[in-house]
Amino acid sequence: MKAAKTSTAAAADPAKPVRAVDRIRESAQELFYREGIRAVGVDEIVNRAGVTKPSLYRSFPSKDELAAAYLRDYDEAFWQRFDQGAAEYPDDPRAQLRAYLESLARRATQAGYRGCGLTNAAIEYPEIGHPARVVAETNKRALRKRLVSIAKAIGAADPETLGDGLLLLIEGTFVSGQLFGKGGPGRSLVEVAERLIDASVARAKKKIRPRN
Repeated sequence: MKAAKTSTAAAADPAKPVRAVDRIRESAQELFYREGIRAVGVDEIVNRAGVTKPSLYRSFPSKDELAAAYLRDYDEAFWQRFDQGAAEYPDDPRAQLRAYLESLARRATQAGYRGCGLTNAAIEYPEIGHPARVVAETNKRALRKRLVSIAKAIGAADPETLGDGLLLLIEGTFVSGQLFGKGGPGRSLVEVAERLIDASVARAKKKIRPRN
């Protein structure tokens, strides 16, 4: 996340604005994720960060812009998690997806899990065009596209349907993990996904099987 330009006094001491922005960003991330964006006020953020309101508003013109910045950071972290399997399984898209699903299943069955910050933000901000919602929608549309692409690479009979099915499983895990925690439906995420993939790949093989 890039901060806006700071004042002349702040620019004279480069270390100070960087520290202030980092504190604000870290505090907003913790509070927004745990309590929800709308529930957290600017006063709580600056008090936790140990900065002043002018420091916050020099970097973020409004709370809405701070929320959007938080979600852009969250989006970046999301894709880092999603792509971790690519290094370990560079030529196996199914194994790459499974690695992400396994990590999600572990997180979603731990105490204190709060789901996906981007999904939560989309629920909090139903207004079309709100800066926070725009970031959330962009992430979800990109995720849907990626899952369809993975489904094609896996050899699904109907990549769009399989991609949508996987997206529904993932989003369901984000939400149900907040309700059930340990022992919840998230523990079945990988197995259910594998069954969906197996069924779609089997249909594809059946279609191309030569007739006698």
